This record gives sequence, C-alpha cells and structure tokens, in this order.
Amino acid sequence: MFVAAFGKKGAGPGEFNDPTGIAVGHGEVFVSDSRHGRIQVFDLDGNFKRMFGKPGKAPGELGRPMHLAIHDDRLYVAEHFNDRIQVFKFDGTHEKFIGRAGNGPAEFDAPGGVAVAADGTIYVADFYNQRIQSLTGDGRFLRQWGETRSTGIPAGRFNYPTSVAVGPDAEIYVADGYNDRIQVFARDGRYLRKWGGPLALNIHGPFNGWFSTVTDVTVDNGGKVLAADFYNDRVQKFSAGGTFLTAFGISGSGSGELRYPMAVAVAKDGAVFVVDFGNHRVQKWRPVR
Repeated sequence: MFVAAFGKKGAGPGEFNDPTGIAVGHGEVFVSDSRHGRIQVFDLDGNFKRMFGKPGKAPGELGRPMHLAIHDDRLYVAEHFNDRIQVFKFDGTHEKFIGRAGNGPAEFDAPGGVAVAADGTIYVADFYNQRIQSLTGDGRFLRQWGETRSTGIPAGRFNYPTSVAVGPDAEIYVADGYNDRIQVFARDGRYLRKWGGPLALNIHGPFNGWFSTVTDVTVDNGGKVLAADFYNDRVQKFSAGGTFLTAFGISGSGSGELRYPMAVAVAKDGAVFVVDFGNHRVQKWRPVR
C-alpha cells in the first residue's frame, strides 16, 4: 500500500538529482543523491534532517554514491566513480576508505553495491569487474564470486552485478543486473540457487518473477527478498527460495507510480522505501496485512 512520496528534482535540501541508493536504520532514512555527490538524511516520514558530502575524491567527498549499507552505527557507501567504499559515522564524519581502483583482490572498478554481515564481513558488487568480493571489516580480501572482467550466463557468473545483500541466515543474495536474475550463495562460496525468467538464463520480460534489469536486492527481517525491477517500473517480492509473492508499482509519475526504481530498503516495522530514480524522489509503502 502506497503511503507517501518525498523529494523532487533540484539542488536544495530534500531535493535530488538521480537518487541511486537507500538504507534505513536507527529511525532514519539515508539516500544517495548521486549527481550532487552527497548523502541526504530524512526521518521515517520523509522530513529532511541533514546532509553531508560533496563531489570529489578527498575524505568525506563522494564520486557518484550508489547503494548503501548500515552496520554498527556506520554508513557504508559504494562510490561508483571513485572505485572504493567509504565509511561514515551517521553525522557525516568520514571514518575510512575500503578498497582502491583496480581488478586485483580488494580492488574495485565502479562498485555499485555493498552489504555488511552481522560479523562485519563486507560484500561488494564490483560492477565492471563482473564479480562479488567479500572482505574483512578492515578491508582484507577473503574470496570472490564470478570471473574477473568476464561476463557469463552460467550459475556463479555475472553480467554487471549491481547489488548484494545478506539474509538473516547469512546467505548472500546478488542482483545480477543484466542477466535479469537473482543469484544466491553460501558464505563459503557455494552456489545455491537462482531465479528470474525461464531457468534464470538472461531472458527478460514483464511477467511475475521475471526482470528487466534488476538494480537492487534486499532481504527483510523475515527473510523475504525484495528486488528493484528497473525497466518494469516495479518492485517484486519473493520467498527466500525465489517463489514470487507479490509486486507493486506501475509506470508513471503519480502517487504510487514508479519510473525506474533503483533501490529498495525495509524498515524494522516492515515499511518499504523505494528510490524512484526517474522521478527524483523516494516512495514509502506498507505491506498489506
């Protein structure tokens, strides 16, 4: 059920130019305002509270911030242009960088997504390197999924992965963007399952359970999986095993309508926040009981 929308195109507080990522934690909503190189922070009703960051490469500056993650009172920001993860305190104070440009271990080429497990393990969707990397909390390489710099359709290979999430059971969910599917892995690297279109083999479409470029994946506290289905202008919801449950959003710019949903996050009370990229705003939804 649609609740409200906030934001519009502009440069002022509470306004966006290509919002790309979202995270919810400690009663606040954090949004990547990518073209402005900043993070904007709102309360759960969409009221603007503060913002931090500006375009650049120095500590505290951002180069096209993308998907976000929250762990241990810290905000993790994937920087598409700066080839790194930047970590902030909630007040916007820069804390550290993780990674650098390249295609070796713990190096990135346009990271699009980041997730942090309960034990502090960091997972990064390394977009142009066609892989997912896992790192220790201080940035040391642990393992990778996918073949570096090589796209592929078979299970365990990627075609521009856009986002990664960790479920309550510690399984790793990957938005395999241009393969139009979700892939799931165990922490030890084992491939577990995939879904999206016929046999999840890079076939896009508008039907339930199919995708037309999946740009984000998140897992709620109950283990349900939500995915931003970019060109289908909707968010889809699945069981942890990949069974389609429901979808919401239709194409447009009115209330409850979406134009290129880019990211999705779920609050503790079950409210769903969607980055409505094409409309330069955020929408809030509640599940129908």
